[in-house]
Amino acid sequence: MRILVATSEAVPYIKTGGLADVTGALLREFRKKNEKAFLILPLYSAIKNNFKLYRTGKSFSITLGDITLEAVIWASGKSPDPESYFIECDALYGRAELYGTAEGNYPDNALRFIFFSRAVLETCSVMKISPDIIHCNDWHTAMIPLYLKTLYRNNKLLKDTAVIFTIHNLGYQGIFDASDMKYTGLGPDFFTPEGLEFYGRLNIMKAGLLYADVINTVSITYAREILQRENGFGLDGLLRKRRNDLHGILNGLYSDEWSPAVDGCIPGYYDPDDIKGKAKCKKVLLRETDLDDKKLPLLGVVSRLSSQKGLDLIYNSLEELVSMRANIIMLGKGDSYYQKLFSVAAKKYRGKIFVEIGFEESMARRIYAGSDFFLMPSRYEPCGLGQLIAMKYGTVPIARKTGGLADTIQDYNHILMEGRGFLFSDYTPAAMQNAVKRALCVFTDKKRMKKMVYDAMTSDFSWKTSAEKYLGLYKKAISKVKE
Repeated sequence: MRILVATSEAVPYIKTGGLADVTGALLREFRKKNEKAFLILPLYSAIKNNFKLYRTGKSFSITLGDITLEAVIWASGKSPDPESYFIECDALYGRAELYGTAEGNYPDNALRFIFFSRAVLETCSVMKISPDIIHCNDWHTAMIPLYLKTLYRNNKLLKDTAVIFTIHNLGYQGIFDASDMKYTGLGPDFFTPEGLEFYGRLNIMKAGLLYADVINTVSITYAREILQRENGFGLDGLLRKRRNDLHGILNGLYSDEWSPAVDGCIPGYYDPDDIKGKAKCKKVLLRETDLDDKKLPLLGVVSRLSSQKGLDLIYNSLEELVSMRANIIMLGKGDSYYQKLFSVAAKKYRGKIFVEIGFEESMARRIYAGSDFFLMPSRYEPCGLGQLIAMKYGTVPIARKTGGLADTIQDYNHILMEGRGFLFSDYTPAAMQNAVKRALCVFTDKKRMKKMVYDAMTSDFSWKTSAEKYLGLYKKAISKVKE
C-alpha cells in the first residue's frame, strides 16, 4: 500500500506535542511492515539546520489569492524511496517556531497551512507519486481532502487516492477571519454553514470533517465524547452526521524509547521484576527539588499549562493535598496565567511543592521515574501520552475518567486489589481529592503498592497494534473511493 502521511510535525524531525509522536511512530511501523509509506512536512528552519537533507531538483509555484509563492522539494535521502519529503518555502516556514511565539500564533497561519495542503498535492504531481491513501492530521492538513475533490479532481495520479483525517485534538480547529477564505482558491459557495463557514469565520478543520473518506480520533472514548454538545466544540452536529465514518484508535508507546531499564536520563535503572532503582530515582529527584520529607508520597505533574489539563483542579486542591502529607512536583509551560499562579504557589508551599516553568526532556523523565503517582486531571484528553509513560515507569496515574485516560487506565478495585491507576469522573476539586486519598491509602500498603506498580509497568500499549488498526481503516477508505 502506498501511504502518504501529511503532517505539520513528526519525530524525529520536529515536535511540539503528541501529534509528532503519532505521525513519526506510524511511519516507523508501516515501514517495518514493508508498506510503501512516507511523510511530508513543511521544511522549518529547525529541520533544515539539524538534519542532512537533499534537494530533489523539483520545484513548483502556487498562487493563493493575490500571492504567488515558490516551493522547493527536499527529501531525507537520495533513493527513489525516501522516508520523508519536505516543502521549502522560507517566507512561510523559515521561522524560529512552528506555529507562533510566546506573544501568540503567527498571524498568517491560515496562509501557511492552506499553502501546505496545496503543496502536498503539488508534490505528488511533480514527483509522480500516486498514493493509495493520504493520512491527514489535524487542521493543518485538513484542506487536502477538499482539494482532492475540487481543484485536483482531474489529476490522473490522484484520481483513486483516498483520505483519512485524524482529529488529534478537536479544541484546535484552525479558525481564522473570513477574509482568509481568499487563499483557498475556492468560490463563495464553499463559505456557507454547510461548508467552511463557522459563525462568520473560516474553519479549516471542517474541510477534513466534510470531505475525508474516513475520520478517526485517538481513542475510542474520545470518538464518542466529541459527538456530544459539551465536548464537540461546535462541531458535534457535523460529527454526528458522519458518525458512521468516525472511528477511534488509541495511540501507542514505544517501550524501547520509554523504558526505565535503559533510560540514560534517570539515576537508577529498574524493571517490573526489580524496582529498587525507582527508590534511587525518587531520592535524587527530591534532593534536586529541595522537597522536605523523603517518606511522603510524591505526586508528579508533567503537562502543558492550559485549561484543558485540569490545572484549576490542582491549584484549588493544593492546600488539601499538602494537608494529606503529599509532596508535589510540576514541570510545564503554557498559559502565562497558570505559569504565574503555580510559581507563586511554589513559593508559598516551599519544601512541599516544586514548580519548574519550561520543558526539558531529561527533567520530565526524572519526574516520571521518581514520582509515586502521576496527576492528570484533564478536562478532556483525546488520548494522552503522560499516563502511558508514567505507567511504563511504574508511576501510578491519578486521572479524570475522560477520553484516552478512560481507555488506558484500569481504575483500582480495592476489594479485588486490581487496577493500574485511580480514576474520578466529576470535574471538581473534591472528586480529584477523593481519588488522591484512595491512592494514598494504597501507598501505605507496600504489598498492594508493589503489585500496582508491576501491573502498570507490564501494561501493553504497543504501536504495532495501533498501526494494524490504521491499515484496516486505510483499506476501508480505499474501498469507499472504489465503490
